[in-house]
Amino acid sequence: MPYKSKYHITNKILNNISRISAGREFIEHSKLIPKWELKLKKEARIRNAHSSTSIEGNKLTLQQVKDLSEGKEVTATAKDKQEVINYLKALDSIPGFAEKKTINIPLFLEIHNTITTKTLNEDKHCGVFRDRQVFVGRRIFDGTSFKEIVEYMPPDTKEVPKLVKEFLGWLNSNEAIKVNPVILVGITHYEIARIHPFIDGNGRTARLMVSLILYKNGFDHRRFFALDDYYDEDRVSYYAALNTVQKGNGDITHWLEYFTDGVLYSVEKTKEQITRIGLFSNAGLNEQIELTPKQISILEKMRGKGRLTNKDLREMLGISRQAILKEINKLTSAKLIKLVGKGRNSYYKILE
Repeated sequence: MPYKSKYHITNKILNNISRISAGREFIEHSKLIPKWELKLKKEARIRNAHSSTSIEGNKLTLQQVKDLSEGKEVTATAKDKQEVINYLKALDSIPGFAEKKTINIPLFLEIHNTITTKTLNEDKHCGVFRDRQVFVGRRIFDGTSFKEIVEYMPPDTKEVPKLVKEFLGWLNSNEAIKVNPVILVGITHYEIARIHPFIDGNGRTARLMVSLILYKNGFDHRRFFALDDYYDEDRVSYYAALNTVQKGNGDITHWLEYFTDGVLYSVEKTKEQITRIGLFSNAGLNEQIELTPKQISILEKMRGKGRLTNKDLREMLGISRQAILKEINKLTSAKLIKLVGKGRNSYYKILE
């Protein structure tokens, strides 16, 4: 039976998609100083690895994840460290995964294997479908002892290969190509969580698949978005949104509302970073340029104040008229700032 998702586009989803598209357009057309591009990519990589593993109970802090990514020693359990190392490797492998023509079962299993290597109780469960029934639950104390509460029972084990095959068949179909990429990854995230194809690592696999599909669709080719931050900041809402599908007889509309909220959150956060550190939209540059620390400082101050005179800049930076003119000439030649007015009333502002 071919896979078919059940949802409808609400005003909330439509509004989120519209705002996501506008924010992404700003980000994609922003001119970026090379060292800032690298900084944003590194930060997104670290935050994604931290958030996606933290959701599943990993105890490493954001700073520890950063240290681990830089090859530094971190005091933590071997499993927690390996989970983060694996996820960083999976994130780094996305461009290679995206080169495959389709996301088929072998690639899907390779992704899971990359994420779970040396972290499961038995290595034989890495990169293979589960061989027994699992459930999603939580432990509670009833006053006398701890008991397990089953919150979600996934499909029967023997159904897993067929369900994954059907879903991936749809994901690679012409029908899926017509779906907005944000909606597409929202569907993918939920469907992997629903099928729960593995003994462990289902959530991380679902979230990595989201990043892969967005990259493959050209949505985040610069790798700036840390989509998993939103889920990690309020895990209760994350799981509650997933659970609404059961209550809605398989309708994922509410989940998609929540999911698009998360993508919008990430896009707006990235846009805010770009505005704050001085990346420029519509700057008219054909190539990226390297700026000096002084020139970056000028742009940041100008971004904050809106407009600055030659005197303002000299006083802020504590340099001579000749020195400031040298810096300003570089920025005006690069069409990053412009001079407005003449004489004493003239000032410089960002060229939008």
